[in-house]
Parts: sequence; structure tokens; C-alpha cells
Amino acid sequence: MSLSLIGIIFVQAYYIKDSVENEKKRFEFNVNKALSYVSNTIEKEELNKYFERYQSLDKEKRKDTASISQLFIYQKNNNTKETLIYKQSIREEDYKLSSSLLDIGLDSLMVQEIIGSSSSEIYSNIDFSEKDLNKSPIVQLANSVDMSEAERNFLDKNLKAALSKIPVHKRVSEFEIKELLSRKLNEDGIDLDYEFAVYSNDLATKVQSERFEYDKASTFSIPIFYDENNRSRYKLLVNFADDGKFILSSIMGMIMMSIIFTSIIIIAYTSALFQLVKQRKISQIKTDFINNMTHEFKTPIATINLALDAIKNPKIIEDKDKVKRYLNMIREENKRMHAQVENVLRISKLEKNELNIGKDRVDLHDLIVDAIAHVELLVEDRDGYIKTYFEAENSSVLANETHFTNVIVNVLDNAIKYSPNTPKIEVYTENVGTNILLKIKDHGSGMSKAAAKRVFEKFYREHTGNIHNVKGHGLGLAYVKRIVEDHQGYVSVESEKDNGSTFTIKLPIIT
Repeated sequence: MSLSLIGIIFVQAYYIKDSVENEKKRFEFNVNKALSYVSNTIEKEELNKYFERYQSLDKEKRKDTASISQLFIYQKNNNTKETLIYKQSIREEDYKLSSSLLDIGLDSLMVQEIIGSSSSEIYSNIDFSEKDLNKSPIVQLANSVDMSEAERNFLDKNLKAALSKIPVHKRVSEFEIKELLSRKLNEDGIDLDYEFAVYSNDLATKVQSERFEYDKASTFSIPIFYDENNRSRYKLLVNFADDGKFILSSIMGMIMMSIIFTSIIIIAYTSALFQLVKQRKISQIKTDFINNMTHEFKTPIATINLALDAIKNPKIIEDKDKVKRYLNMIREENKRMHAQVENVLRISKLEKNELNIGKDRVDLHDLIVDAIAHVELLVEDRDGYIKTYFEAENSSVLANETHFTNVIVNVLDNAIKYSPNTPKIEVYTENVGTNILLKIKDHGSGMSKAAAKRVFEKFYREHTGNIHNVKGHGLGLAYVKRIVEDHQGYVSVESEKDNGSTFTIKLPIIT
């Protein structure tokens, strides 16, 4: 199960990482596409502007005309006695343009115009060698066209060469770049602040936004303004301040859903694991409880059986004193078992909130004296003592006399049981603010810090192997805690191994 959970977390992490990488690549692709669009658009608009200006200028034609290529086809049909002559030629004519076309410091600009022409002639009954150029052909087709596409390409090449001499800030403005770039980025859903610049051979030019800072690792770039050899010394650069946040925000919904569902799985797994540990712990506690209860009931049951067997003896049954003695033993052992059962039932009712505890104004000192009276014979039987130090001036509390007397008896009984030698117990009271503190201190075996943290848990007893040298089943102090809390009080213990324990009960006083 743990491996499955680790596998799910690993797959989710890998999927999120892969999604971030894909979104980053998509972002880079869209930015590069926008830069390419801006570069091509600016260059195209520049060439169109100058081409339109070129077409509107008066051109001064030079004398020389050169033929670029010429095609001549002669074909004779012997059946019809007709001869076909096809001619095609391309020539260039040089022109001188005014310097107003380009502001590059020259008097004039020489350009060339490409002109193409073709003709088809059909003659009857002649050989090519006998052809009389003055003789009219049967059919004559002639065509002369302006080679605009070739002319445009040739002009663009010359313009690129000439424009490369003009400073870049005169060729494009920050406004043009920003307008084109913003439009294209918004089309691709990139609504993000950016800074841009045009660099020449890795050096800044005048064309750049106010806060642009060049960082090679995070800056996108693309060449702009190619020359006649299809090379460029300019680069259009752009960088984004929060591109990382933008990339994450685009997949944040998916990431959050993944985190939420993974967290649910982890919480469910943790809860299941916690329940398993808790059930195991409860199972162990129940096993200990059964063992303790078995031990607690074994002795009184054996005593009762022995007493009954003795009474059956004809010699004993006639002796009234012995019969009374054995009957008294049976009664006391029965009370002991009944008290243990009542303790279990009392805890059960407390947990179900079925135990009705009525409270009255009582004096805590009186309850302490009454509780001491219940255990006094046990202490005296072992030559011990219980000393009281009533220092609280106000000892009036709102409590249930019966239940709170049982609380004090349980704590005193605990102090007696865990005093392997002579029981020496001191009881203190004092007022602290609006509360009264009751402290019961013994000089017995004490307990470890780990045991002190769990001593008020139901069924808990400190492990001493399989030796049950102290009678009990871990319910007395759990009962104490529940009753004290029901009285809006607080109970705690301070203990050290072999140095005794001090139980402190804090209750609110009433005036």
C-alpha cells in the first residue's frame, strides 16, 4: 500500500513536471512566432514603402541596353510546307533614379529594369535560309511584357543593400515594434508585460523600451533587417518579467486538482494507517485488560470456592463462629468483584454521557476527610500514615459528593498500592486565584515519564512484564480524569521512577 501511494505521488509529480515543460515549450514557440511575425512584417512594410515610392518616380533612361537571354526556335512542317519561327528574349535597361528615394547621402541611385518579349511567325513555302524578312508571314503573334516579379526581386536586393547603410532607429520605431508585438502576443493568449530592444552585433541601439535589461538566459531573440546576402547584424530581443508565473498560472487549475486529489489519497492512507495502529493498540489494551481482570477475579473466586468447601465440612458447619467467618469472607470478596464491575460500568456510562451527575455546594476539606476514612485502615495495617495540610482558606466547590469522594479515594488507593514499603502520604490544599489545588503526594515506586503521560488512559497500566505485583485494571485513574473534567477541573501528575508521585487536582471555587 505504501509503495502504491509513493508510486501515485511520483506519477503525479512527473505529470505536473511534464505539463510545465510542455507549457514552457508552447510559450517559447508562441513568443518566437510573434517575433518572427514582427521581423517579417517590419521588413516587408519597409520594402513596400520604398517600392511604391520607386514606382512613382520619373526614371532617366540610359543609352545602353543589354540582352540577358534569347531563345530562337525554327520548325518546318514538310507536309504543309509551313515554317514556324519562335523567338523569346529578356533584356535589361539601366535607369538613374533621384536621390530622394533613399536618404543615404548619394546623388543618385542606379537601378535596372527587366523587360521580356516574345514572337511567333508562320511562313509558307520557304526555307529558313531563304527567309525574306520583308515577306509577310501567314500568322504573326508578338508579346512584350514588363518582368515585374523579377524586377521587384532585383529592386528588393538593391534596396536591402542600400538600407543597410541607414541607422536602425531611422528604419523602425519603438511604437511600431510594440504595436505589432502586442497584437500578435495577445492573439496567442500571452497577456504579459514585456520589454524589448534591437541590438546590433550584441550592442544596444536606440531602439529599445525603457526598462529593458539584457539577460541571455531569459531573453528571446530573432534576426531582423536582412541584407542583400540574406545576413543580418540586427536582432530583435524581448524578455518577460513574470514568464515563470504565467506558465504556472496557465496550468494552475490542473496542478491544484492534482494536489487536492493526491492530498485526499494521502489523508485517507494516513487515516487508515492511524486506524490500524489504533486498533492494534486497542487490541493490546483489551488483551492486557482481560489478563488483569482474570487475575483480579481469580483470587476472590478461589477464596469463595475454598470458603464454600470449608462450610460443607460437617465439622465446620457445626461451628457457628467459623461459618460466620467464612460467610464474611465470601461477602467481602463478592463486594470486591462487584466494585470492579461497577467501575467498568461507570466508565462506560461516562463515555456515553449517560451518567447523571448532580452537583451541590460542598466543602472540599470535608470530602478529603471522608475519603481518608475509607482507606485509613489499609494504611494503618501497613504502619503508614496520611498527613493533611489544609492551607486553602476558601474550600467551597460545586461538586457531586459521592463521585468526588470516589475520585479522592481512587487517588489515595493508587498511592497506597504503589508504595511497596510503608505508605507515606501527604495531602495539601491551597488557593490559587479563583481555583483550589488538591495535591496528593506519595513516596512510592513512582513511574516513568512515558507512563505519566498515559496514566489517565482507560485500561492503561505500566508494563512490568507478566508480573502482576500490583492489583488493578487501569480504570481507576481514567474514572478520576472523567469526573474531574465533568466538574470543569483539571488533573495532572508529576512522577519520577523510585521517587514517588504527586497528583494535582484543580477545581474552581465558589463564593
